[in-house]
Amino acid sequence: MTRPRLLPLVALLLLTPACAKRASYTDASWASTPAVAAMEAPNTESYAHIAENAFKRVADDPLSTFSIDVDTASYSNVRRFLEDGQLPPVDAVRIEEMINYFTYAYPEPAGAQPFSVRTEVAACPWNDRARLVQIGIKGKSLAPAELPPRNLVFLLDVSGSMASPDKLPLLQRSLTMLVADLRPVDSVGIVVYAGAAGVVLEPTSDRDKIVAALNALDAGGSTNGGAGIEAAYALAERAFRKGGINRVILATDGDFNVGVSSEGALQRLIETKRDSGIFLSVLGFGTGNVKDSTMEMLADKGNGNYAYIDGLQEARKVLVEQAGATLVTIAKDVKIQVEFNPLEVGAYRLVGYENRMLAHEDFNDDGKDAGEIGAGHTVTALYEVLPPGAEGSLPGVDPLRYQQPKAAPAPAAGSGELMHVKLRYKQPESGDSQLLTVPVADPGSALDAASDDLRFAAAVAMFGMKLRNSEHARAVSYKQIRGLAEGALGSDPRGYRRGMLALLGLAASRQGEPLDAPATVAR
Repeated sequence: MTRPRLLPLVALLLLTPACAKRASYTDASWASTPAVAAMEAPNTESYAHIAENAFKRVADDPLSTFSIDVDTASYSNVRRFLEDGQLPPVDAVRIEEMINYFTYAYPEPAGAQPFSVRTEVAACPWNDRARLVQIGIKGKSLAPAELPPRNLVFLLDVSGSMASPDKLPLLQRSLTMLVADLRPVDSVGIVVYAGAAGVVLEPTSDRDKIVAALNALDAGGSTNGGAGIEAAYALAERAFRKGGINRVILATDGDFNVGVSSEGALQRLIETKRDSGIFLSVLGFGTGNVKDSTMEMLADKGNGNYAYIDGLQEARKVLVEQAGATLVTIAKDVKIQVEFNPLEVGAYRLVGYENRMLAHEDFNDDGKDAGEIGAGHTVTALYEVLPPGAEGSLPGVDPLRYQQPKAAPAPAAGSGELMHVKLRYKQPESGDSQLLTVPVADPGSALDAASDDLRFAAAVAMFGMKLRNSEHARAVSYKQIRGLAEGALGSDPRGYRRGMLALLGLAASRQGEPLDAPATVAR
């Protein structure tokens, strides 16, 4: 099948890792459904291929190293597919983003620490041989009065592809919500791009002027995203607030090229401005031609986050309720490295984070970029761990002829600790990292004795694995997932956790496991 809409993206696609396989919405790698097959309009949505993490033997590799991920786009994008009567493409399902869509009751950090770290261990609900380890991070919360002055530049795609109601009109209403919460010390400038890029509003604190400029926008023409990014950063630089929040917010369906810039020049531009204190957040809109991996890459290179806006409820969540987490970075280049105790763990598997894995030596390299955490943000990682001896059923290799036998475990291996968690991070304006360490022991808790947070995160992980047709969830049923989630709703004042129950019903029906009739999911 030809994909004409992908041609403008050739330059940007070169920015993604060379090992990433591109998968389109019509790729056979995801579960096909009659609804998709019947679609007549060409669909050029594209997602980077994800190869699910497998178990690793501790004897072969006792370290696991990765960057945190605060993006939430995958969950709301999955919701969009399910609400439209379709299963999402397998590669649209990033399990860590689904888990991190929800907030968890992790403790506030103490003293000057920018975030706290909490760990918990319980029985694994999808593997009765395994234990489930939860690593939870909570960014320091800031009251509205504590937020630094904001210098925001809206970089808005007004090309012809943005004309549908779920694109530019939704974008306008979404950003109007953010503008309503601006203070006199905050400013917003607006840059638009289509066939050419231009400044339509110089930075101002006048909310009426900002809203009027948003309402005056129309969609039309081809795209020239590279020129728009250059203009947006230039505008943000002119209005730079020392000690404040300096951020470009790109709103697009991702269907743009780099204009006159090469792909290397665009990446260098974003990284240079990132290093100068101007960060980039990306808001994705629309259906049919979403360039998911492009938007994720741009946010990653720009020290920002990527959210997909599928309706006004999601816009309010991202831009109003969680504005601090979206806009205020409290720690950057946050990396996690876990060392497993060979006397307690035979094998392990990190759930999700496939495109956030780092080389082990990158953990101590302050020049290696990693993810950021915002004010009040929670980040969760789950490990599925097998006891010594259980790894014997995993694929392996014959004993090596020329290698020396493994050394005896160090004395600390007899401590009873399951694993040792290390985190490195930098203050937002610093180039030097700081180190936190947390040993983790297993008290032997049953799943029923675990916190609501661990059990709900486990249910989300199982949901993601089912959508991905994971080999690790072959024995999992939607009824089991729903039962686990229903018993772990905890404090859910805005109904986000309960909303997942409705999505479970939709997915179950599409995959031939119908549950009770689902409630409508508000957007």
